[in-house]
Amino acid sequence: MKTTSYFLHTRSRPDRAIIQDEWIERVVHHPLREARQSDGRIRRWARIPEMDDRALRVILLEDGETIHNAFFDRDFEE
Repeated sequence: MKTTSYFLHTRSRPDRAIIQDEWIERVVHHPLREARQSDGRIRRWARIPEMDDRALRVILLEDGETIHNAFFDRDFEE
């Protein structure tokens, strides 16, 4: 899994440390929804059953492979 240094830095936060690599890969490969930001980054969301079906948002760089951010999105609506 390719990541940015920002991702590695924020991963040390307690609310982010619980996010498993497996879940991030699930979102990347099987998103419920995808949107492209004005800066070219890609947002993808998927529900994580292991976390009470919370929505995990993963931000990818323009290349569609490099993980820039991952967090549980309280505002996600399907």
